[in-house]
Amino acid sequence: MASIYSIVVSLLSNFTFVAVTFSWFLAQSIKVVIYWIIDKEFSLWHFFEAGGMPSAHSASVTALTLGIALTLGWGSPLFTVSLVFALIVMYDATGVRRAAGKQAEILNKIVDDIYSNGKVRIEKLKEILGHDPIEVFAGAVLAIIITLITYYAYFIR
Repeated sequence: MASIYSIVVSLLSNFTFVAVTFSWFLAQSIKVVIYWIIDKEFSLWHFFEAGGMPSAHSASVTALTLGIALTLGWGSPLFTVSLVFALIVMYDATGVRRAAGKQAEILNKIVDDIYSNGKVRIEKLKEILGHDPIEVFAGAVLAIIITLITYYAYFIR
């Protein structure tokens, strides 16, 4: 039990871990609220979905990268690794994953047309897989704000 406690204490004292966790959690929570407003129906399942506004992937990797920059320095090799990783994740979210989502949307329309008589039931593909560039940008901005607030709380107060 003492080892679990020490792990939790270590994680909570790790500024970068806390910034990443808060950024991801807040991005996912905002999605729930946005879908609630749009759909007029509350569903906690949106918290666990990929895609949507803002991008939790972008929020996580941006918080990680900025956290490393603030603690280890902008010239740190680990910052460079994290920056490249973040750019790949954000590019993938707006590129490959978004394209896969658009393909799923088209395939679902084809399936609807083919099986419109209702005799055969085909499970539809998930269409919201990737992000629009604005969703990625919003996730990154959210993470910058959260990471700077967390940095202030840990080091400047």
